[in-house]
Amino acid sequence: MSDTELRERLAARFREVNGDHPMSAADDAYVSAQFAGLDAVCAGRGGGAAARRLMLEGRLPLPGYLRSDGTEMVPRDLFSLADAAGGVDGLEAWFTGHWADPAEGRAEWAAYLSGRYVCLRSVSPATIRRKEHLTAAITAAADGPGAGPGPWAERLHALIDELDRLEPAFCAYDRLRFGGPTSRDLFVDAMRARFPRP
Repeated sequence: MSDTELRERLAARFREVNGDHPMSAADDAYVSAQFAGLDAVCAGRGGGAAARRLMLEGRLPLPGYLRSDGTEMVPRDLFSLADAAGGVDGLEAWFTGHWADPAEGRAEWAAYLSGRYVCLRSVSPATIRRKEHLTAAITAAADGPGAGPGPWAERLHALIDELDRLEPAFCAYDRLRFGGPTSRDLFVDAMRARFPRP
């Protein structure tokens, strides 16, 4: 299969997962600042064609974004987890092994392969699990008893601040593909507006 065909198939797969939404100039600028083109990241690693094959085979995650010019945008550390696993062949077992429940591990692997973990500055089993913990803890604290100034507010804002450090800003395109507000909208911005610092 030619590289042109691989690009077309990958773009089609990306749109199956994310829908077909336009990228604005502001979206393109955000993505270009936060991510890198697939071919640039793959220099010295067999090239973009090899990575596209792995993505289509479900062995590497899909791109996080397709810029309006069609460039596949991926995290600069795209290969860091494969490197930690000793190579792409061991990545799935290494990744899913971070969850005690095999079903949960498989679900997280599927989410990872979707390329939609653009909600984290750096994607790893540890940051995925930490984000889940933080969003649950923020929800519990916000809806639980004891709301008010003092230790409760300090704890809530510490949780929000930690999530803020894990998550990027997102762009308007993300709200289209996710069908609504992002986790930052819900658990950082909205919580800070609802519970201002004393």
